[in-house]
Amino acid sequence: MSSSYRPKTALGRAVHAFEETVIAALLGLMALVTFTNVVLRYGFNTGLIWGLELTLALFAWLVLFGIAYGFKITMHLGVDAVLNMVSRGTRRVLSLVALGVCLAYALLLMKGAYDYWAPYANLAPTTGRWFPTGFEEMKPWDFRGYTPTERIPMPEILRAPVEFLFLPEGEEPYEKLPVAVPYTMIPVAAALILFRLLEAGWRIVTGRQEWLIASHEAEDAVAEAEAAIRKDG
Repeated sequence: MSSSYRPKTALGRAVHAFEETVIAALLGLMALVTFTNVVLRYGFNTGLIWGLELTLALFAWLVLFGIAYGFKITMHLGVDAVLNMVSRGTRRVLSLVALGVCLAYALLLMKGAYDYWAPYANLAPTTGRWFPTGFEEMKPWDFRGYTPTERIPMPEILRAPVEFLFLPEGEEPYEKLPVAVPYTMIPVAAALILFRLLEAGWRIVTGRQEWLIASHEAEDAVAEAEAAIRKDG
């Protein structure tokens, strides 16, 4: 995957490697669970009843995490016809306008993501239609932290922290993984998107980046391939 992003510090390289490892791990787990289910189904007439639900959760994590990662490495596609017609200074102004729109959307997304996830984590959603103005006064039956997934069993390695965080007082321990766990990626991804947009904005302001979108990715790939062929030839 080619991009203009190059981490310059040891911490930046470590974070970048971690993010790419997470993406690879999510893809690998999806492939492993699906492959195992196929072998069990057609070879042994059985299967993992929780396989499909887990794969869907992993795919959702991959997409949400990938959106923020795409902003980081400037790989989201967009239309750059107008940007290529104007001067460098005007291009920066237009990029900052686009950034402002994206930041407003990310803030709205962050509020909606938290408000959706909060009851499942035994937390109160925020008040306010567009932007948070406080927290709702929740009644005990409004919280949904005990809501389990349909089929995914509770991994023993996660039992202690999950029950500490999400199990209401006096309730019996979970047999299934609570939906609060996979849903956690919703507000986390929204926060990552907001952070990556702020990062991109700072790079645009300081002149280290020109726009939020990928520029002529296909042409760049063709040019790289032609250069490699000439070098080998």
